Amino acid sequence: KQDVLSSDIIILTITRCIAILYIYFQFQNLRQLGSKYILGTVSDFCICLKLIYTYKILYMVVEHTNCEKNIVYYILIYCLSILHVLYICNIIIDEVRENISRGMAILGPTFTLDALVECLVIGVGTMSGVRQLEIMCCFGCMSVLANYFVFMTFFPACVSLVLELSRESREGRPIWQLSHFARVLEEEENKPNPVTQRVKMIMSLGLVLVHAHSRWIAEPAAQNTTVENSVGLDENAPKRIEPNVSLWQFYLSRMASMDIEQVITLGLALLLAVKYIFFEQAETESTLSLKNPITSPVTVQKKIPENCCRKQSGLLKNNQKSNTVEEALDPKDGNAEVIKPVLAESSTKATFVVGSGNPVENSSFLNGKEEEIELPKEPRSIEECVRILGNAEKGAKFLTDAEVISLVNAKHIPAYKLETLMETQERGVSIRRQMLSKKLPEPSSLQYLPYRNYNYSLVMGACCENVIGYMPIPVGVAGPLFLDNKEFQVPMATTEGCLVASTNRGCRAICLGGGASSRILADGMTRGPVVRLPTACHAAEVKVWLESPEGFKIMKEAFDSTSRFARLQKLLISLAGRNLYIRFQSGTGDAMGMNMISKGTEKALARLNEEFPDLQVIAISGNYCTDKKPAAINWIEGRGKSVVCEAVIPATVVREVLKTTTEDIVEVNINKNLVGSAMAGSIGGYNAHAANIVTAIYIACGQDAAQNVGSSNCITLMERTGSTNEDLYISCTMPSIEIGTVGGGTNLLPQQACLQMLGVQGASQDNPGENARQLAKIVCATVMAGELSLMAALAAGHLVKSHMIHNR
Repeated sequence: KQDVLSSDIIILTITRCIAILYIYFQFQNLRQLGSKYILGTVSDFCICLKLIYTYKILYMVVEHTNCEKNIVYYILIYCLSILHVLYICNIIIDEVRENISRGMAILGPTFTLDALVECLVIGVGTMSGVRQLEIMCCFGCMSVLANYFVFMTFFPACVSLVLELSRESREGRPIWQLSHFARVLEEEENKPNPVTQRVKMIMSLGLVLVHAHSRWIAEPAAQNTTVENSVGLDENAPKRIEPNVSLWQFYLSRMASMDIEQVITLGLALLLAVKYIFFEQAETESTLSLKNPITSPVTVQKKIPENCCRKQSGLLKNNQKSNTVEEALDPKDGNAEVIKPVLAESSTKATFVVGSGNPVENSSFLNGKEEEIELPKEPRSIEECVRILGNAEKGAKFLTDAEVISLVNAKHIPAYKLETLMETQERGVSIRRQMLSKKLPEPSSLQYLPYRNYNYSLVMGACCENVIGYMPIPVGVAGPLFLDNKEFQVPMATTEGCLVASTNRGCRAICLGGGASSRILADGMTRGPVVRLPTACHAAEVKVWLESPEGFKIMKEAFDSTSRFARLQKLLISLAGRNLYIRFQSGTGDAMGMNMISKGTEKALARLNEEFPDLQVIAISGNYCTDKKPAAINWIEGRGKSVVCEAVIPATVVREVLKTTTEDIVEVNINKNLVGSAMAGSIGGYNAHAANIVTAIYIACGQDAAQNVGSSNCITLMERTGSTNEDLYISCTMPSIEIGTVGGGTNLLPQQACLQMLGVQGASQDNPGENARQLAKIVCATVMAGELSLMAALAAGHLVKSHMIHNR
């Protein structure tokens, strides 16, 4: 037998370990295109097919390849090709028919040269004199050639088929034509770098000379000797399965007889595999991902192609900027103690396009390159435009904006349906802006109200009607907020200077004091309808029946049947003459719950009407809820989430961070928040500025901003504590935080990003309602931070000075 040199073993072991590490990092890159499991499975499947194909070809040339010993290196060669192919799949697609062929024309020569260079570089290993390395390199060259053959033949057809089957369920159009599909390369970036190409050509020529000298000039006897030696090596090699031995005994014996190099290689592979599957945190998704924008929200649009809109007079000027919406997903890790935002890295600067003040003849921007449509310069007749609009093969994209406006004025198109009848919702918004600008005192009023590059499909039927754009509001972050042994970075959308800075100072003081603690006291949304009975005595009888166990059971059964989350908790009934006010209180899961509880209330009232046929429902809401109005009932009984939060601030922190003393801040709190609010007859307003923080978080996180009226009910208490009575104890009690993490504005992508910063986006899978309760506790703790900082500024006399510096 031929002895294997120890240096050869070291070289092979290092090579295999490098191959495993390279595969690990390539799989991390593959995860940015979608699920790590799906892509990993598909990649493994492709690799197996590739290995079988290459092995069979190589087996016809050399009958002994020792593939089982060199499988890692073969996978290394193919992983590089798989990654390139997957990225090309996303890069070259703008239009299936034109751009795949165009991408192949651009990338084909580059891939040809790359394949040639790879084969020549890997082929150098076949002259190393190390037999196993020679076999590995020979197999690698065959793998590169097989991959090149697949890419140049089958790959374009597969891409076309995959994209044709990729449909967006919301809009029903191919995904490459949707506004959230990322275009990640500029036109010039697709062109090969001439310097790189020249270097590769020079390298290729040099390697060809090396191979020619080594293979054609060298003596053939050496090669024959090598082959003979290798044949001798493989003659005594063990077969796949030894005779008369069971499978488990065979594999056990093979594992027990493994060499040290095999143990190192296998151990490294298993370690990285376990880390990748079980301990790897989800990366921020790449802009190449084709997933739904809610789950893959990083969307970067670098440039709008010049021919993506129809050329007509009055088009938007070239100096207008394109909009970029950047989202960063924060993976939810149940074991993580710190919840922080993940910042999406991008070489493209975020910009948005503001509206144009001048009426635009045609402003439909199509996603992707579409065939340019020749439209007449003069408007056509109403009848002809109606026929074109009703034609399934043509539609609104064959009409100019002026013709669409004429159809709206002629009542053939309802103005509120512009988004649904146009080929893109953005064009519908643009046409409405044109119609509106002519009616305004100043036609250029909409100039700085942006409307482009926004996902209006999430708005229509959910958030807004008659849309003319969207309102960018500055979003700041306060934190870290240390609450219940977790850190939170709190997003705040506001235009009030000093608010975020002040809240941030309060968060720092709380953190230095050891953090805050919070508890949920109650969780139940309310709806209070008003019903009328023939007489006051009859109304009193209905009140008694509703308060009885039997009556409550009947109402609860009817109420609970309308939703899997709504569960009636209690009824609070008041009587005014023959009017009966019934306050339904119910849990609503992670939703704020007004629609859910209104549906249940309507069903319960119908059941009540069966018991009392002479009952008349005056209104589903009788202001006994009470929603979006100051009300003592919310302050006393609570509505939504009732939360209490507390913290202890050491005296040193009060002096050094808050720049005041415990005695002074307690004195100001008593005379301002308690006595002062009582003198004003305030209801739930025993605080300094809770509404500031509540509203800022509500706007950032997609809540109903009008509900800050009831949600800002808060009483702030401060007192001296500690062994020396110099530390500060502070608490905030908020009985009516109306909040949710699903529905309404929480479906919009920027608002979802802010919820993800806090780790509460969407519905809780483990405990329904937990995300909404967690968000309510964050709101209460942030309010406490804001109260702490503002009261300290008042006690120290710094309020006016700071606002003069930062808020003018």
